[in-house]
Amino acid sequence: MLPAAFTTRSSLAAVLPSCSAALAGEANELDLPAVDHAVVIVVDGLGAAALRSRAGHARTLASLLGKTTTIDAGFPTTTAAALATLATGTYPGEHGLVGYKVRDTVNGRLVNQLNGWDGRLDPAIWQRSRTVFEEAAENGVHSWAIGMPKHSDSGFTHAILRGAEYVGGRTMAERFAEAERIVQTPGPGLTYLYVSELDQLAHARGWESPDWTDALETLDALVASFRRRLGPRHGALLTADHGVIDVPSSGHVLFDTAPELVDGVSAIGGEPRLLHLYLETPGAEAATQLAERWRDVEGDRAWVATRDEAVAMGWFGPEVAPEVLPRIGDVLVAARKRIAYYDSRDPSRTGQNMIGQHGSLTADETRVPLLRFGAFASSTR
Repeated sequence: MLPAAFTTRSSLAAVLPSCSAALAGEANELDLPAVDHAVVIVVDGLGAAALRSRAGHARTLASLLGKTTTIDAGFPTTTAAALATLATGTYPGEHGLVGYKVRDTVNGRLVNQLNGWDGRLDPAIWQRSRTVFEEAAENGVHSWAIGMPKHSDSGFTHAILRGAEYVGGRTMAERFAEAERIVQTPGPGLTYLYVSELDQLAHARGWESPDWTDALETLDALVASFRRRLGPRHGALLTADHGVIDVPSSGHVLFDTAPELVDGVSAIGGEPRLLHLYLETPGAEAATQLAERWRDVEGDRAWVATRDEAVAMGWFGPEVAPEVLPRIGDVLVAARKRIAYYDSRDPSRTGQNMIGQHGSLTADETRVPLLRFGAFASSTR
């Protein structure tokens, strides 16, 4: 049986729209009270399970984590898709960022949704939804996006953060300092603060490493300090785009060594824990046959779905736009054990040095915290 992508009361799609409504004094999905400034801290890769496991190293954050303060990141649990969902309040089937590496049918290629933007991929068109920041501007609310300076002019930034004023901060501490400055700005304001360090360390060394724990301690201290500086009409939320699973090299599966798994496959997108398989000759019958071959070989450690099955299960949201459908693989393979899928024919051995992985539908990957501070602290459901 295929799992559902959404099992909690709220998801990332509710976070920024609820903040925007709170700035207008309106009712919202998260029951946030009226504020003058809302801050959303997004910690890349901070899954609820990992935070719970390292509770002694993050007393400010972990003390607030519970059933009512855990939400679904959505699917796929990859940064491009999840941050687009957060920034637009819509799901991948609508905004169009349906994976890490997906098919661009117009140009006949696979494109990386984080760093593969070029002159043939227009962020304003490929990402199909209006951002919450654009809508906020129409309502007289100034928005800021705080992140790494190197990302200020990237295609991905233009795709998901349009409408916000970008502010760079090289270190985690510098970014929090910018947020402290910005919340003192007169007038209604919405701030997005992005923390990339934990995800980077998880990929390189694993979330179970001492380095990741050190970064979590730094984050916890910065959040504690930031919370103390919030005014009575300032609210802050902390969430994440996905969790992480550490995959040892013994968990690497070279799927192409079983020829039946790549027979008829013209391109392989996605990422190691969520493969998008694109057929040479697309069609429902061919997709069903390929999915059955994968289930026969890998069904005990992966969920395998055709595109039609995944859409019917709501993996990409309640609806998938016709122009988004071809971006999704004809067959999807989502790891449910502590494994990652690799193609040994890939001469660059892409991603095989990564320890921390994500993309699939396990609870460790999909469940993320939604913690409330300042004026939002009393609104926990």
